[in-house]
Amino acid sequence: MDRRRVVITGLGAVTPIGLTVDESWQAVKNGVCGIAPITQFDPTGMKVQLAAEVKGFDPVNYMTKSESKHMARFTQFAVACAKEALTGSAFDVQQADLDRCGVIISSGIGGLSVTESEHDKGKEKGWDRVSPFYIPMGICNMAAGQVAITSGFRGMCTCPVTACAGGTNAVGDAFHYIRDGYADAMLCGGTEAAVTPLAIGGFSSMKALSQSTDPGRASIPFDKERSGFVLGEGAGMLLLEELDHALKRGAPILAEIVGYGVTCDAHHMTAPLPDGAGGAKAMAMALRDGGVKPEEVGYINAHGTSTHLNDAGETAAVKTVFGDHAYQLAMSSTKSMTGHMLGAAGAVEAIFTALSLRDGFLPATIHYQVPDEECDLDVVPNQGRAADVRYAMSNSLGFGGHNGSLLLKKWEV
Repeated sequence: MDRRRVVITGLGAVTPIGLTVDESWQAVKNGVCGIAPITQFDPTGMKVQLAAEVKGFDPVNYMTKSESKHMARFTQFAVACAKEALTGSAFDVQQADLDRCGVIISSGIGGLSVTESEHDKGKEKGWDRVSPFYIPMGICNMAAGQVAITSGFRGMCTCPVTACAGGTNAVGDAFHYIRDGYADAMLCGGTEAAVTPLAIGGFSSMKALSQSTDPGRASIPFDKERSGFVLGEGAGMLLLEELDHALKRGAPILAEIVGYGVTCDAHHMTAPLPDGAGGAKAMAMALRDGGVKPEEVGYINAHGTSTHLNDAGETAAVKTVFGDHAYQLAMSSTKSMTGHMLGAAGAVEAIFTALSLRDGFLPATIHYQVPDEECDLDVVPNQGRAADVRYAMSNSLGFGGHNGSLLLKKWEV
């Protein structure tokens, strides 16, 4: 079977640093930090006081008030992003074969805030008083379902739940689905809204979160003083199309996806393999999938969570795959700005990677101060910079040992 080319024609984003793709990308260029004291609940007495929350989001700007009441926050984010991606791509659903258009959207936790509130209601008033909308609002796949409803896309609609790798899996799976001829267009990405007492408490008790009260020293990937990640929220959506389908309708082409690799450590519930072997295999697989040599890659948007094990293991993995070239390429973590958006992270970072190629700009790892000998690659410290890069990679590594890598190419006519 001939492999069809797949391009990115639309983007949508709601992040801790912006309510649109353009706002978020400009904030990345400016090195803006989206981390601040938690406002969605009162964290008094808790060890963790900071999060990377989406600020100023009003769902009625994207849907009716009635519709918003029946969508959890993570679904609202996804619907908003999908609409932005479709609008930006000038995609006309009236002219499309909607049976050849699908949706793949990840969420790691889904409507956790709805679960918490309905559980409280059930304990107080009785379990038969739980909202009839609780289940359809809370389940992880409902973001994908609602995006399909609002867009009219009738092809495959699914939701990979692979923790922090979910957004990357959604984009990669959509890429392969189009490339292999099963669809012509796919809305894909990830969404998360888990800044809740239960989530913060759960991640905190397993020692995954930074307890710093200084936003400038909380999410500090690759820094020797890193002490855990900062929980973020938001969503990212990409509209992928088969190349001829995009060209025929005169769509704006932002970048091309050429490779995807996915593996599992089969090692531990939360800890990656110390040498990063699983992540290395995913990166190598993405290179083979795209027919690209390691030395052709100029930039990696790292998973870079600001945990000791992840950052050291990912650095080791890059060295395994890229050899001496690892010291020539740049590898930064935009989680230094957005925090860790869990199931949305890979999608948002794929967006930033595509825009890096389009604009010839490498995002910084902000708030970097103390070098770590275990993380001795070029992490683009503190200040982003111009660079003409032809191929770039985006990595995601999730609890459960899930590893995913996307390989993108600068759009060339």
